[in-house]
Amino acid sequence: MISEEIKRLKEEKDVVILAHYYVDGEVQENADLVGDSYFLAKKATEVTQKNILFCGVSFMGESAKILNPEKRVIMADDLADCPMAHMAEPERIKEVREKYPDVAVVCYVNSTAELKAMSDVCVTSSNAVKVVKGLPNKHIFFIPDEHLGRFVAEKLPEKEFIFNDGFCHVHTSIHKEELLKAKELHPEALVLTHPECKEEILALSDFIGSTSEIISYATESDTKEFLICTEMGVFFELEQKNPGKKFYSVGHRQFCPNMKRITLDKVKEALEKLEPEIHMEEELRQRAKKPLARMLELAE
Repeated sequence: MISEEIKRLKEEKDVVILAHYYVDGEVQENADLVGDSYFLAKKATEVTQKNILFCGVSFMGESAKILNPEKRVIMADDLADCPMAHMAEPERIKEVREKYPDVAVVCYVNSTAELKAMSDVCVTSSNAVKVVKGLPNKHIFFIPDEHLGRFVAEKLPEKEFIFNDGFCHVHTSIHKEELLKAKELHPEALVLTHPECKEEILALSDFIGSTSEIISYATESDTKEFLICTEMGVFFELEQKNPGKKFYSVGHRQFCPNMKRITLDKVKEALEKLEPEIHMEEELRQRAKKPLARMLELAE
């Protein structure tokens, strides 16, 4: 059985498997640690195994490598990438720095190592408000995701935000009309939403939070039905923790094809070969590490 083979290879080769909530349920079942990007970035610095196998998209593996240069970081699929992670222009960052000398470039962790290296601090959806609030800077240039940036800006009116034209195609494909229809179909359901969604969706939501916060909220709530405005991979953990509750998607597009590239066969193959491995130039790694390390400090 493939699960037993994965377990054997993992122990034999001293590998820890980290998986994001958006990968298929059967992959989550075979991982050692499952979580959102903040949890996984933090756990990558605490694991004792000398090899990390990442079941997620490339920026997640890069973050693990940045924080753990001595470890071998392997991707289950090296073509699993996040389009949003590339959606900020180095030239625009330079322009903003010139125009606002006091600016802090705040980089969502869902970004490439190159963008992190040009930033002052990283954030995740679960710690962005706390981290940005703790910065002395008045001007904030939030990259790459405009929608998370606007969500944070609304919570911190004392700061002045410059927004970037970036987005997650999964979250922005959830539309107001679809949500209103879903609310009609399930009038008792609470709406739980990721802050990468558009403002019109946030305005109709009962709770807004990171993937792990959505799971916690649903688990602790007495309500029995929920409309989930994020990638559908999270349904696996929601249903595992809440067998008596019902979870509904809003539309048919809540699906990340990059996350779904990761299969058990690819996990097994990556364990056999210990490839594809993430390589990074040390100079880039050092520059990208500073904003990640600062995030971990400010988020404590």
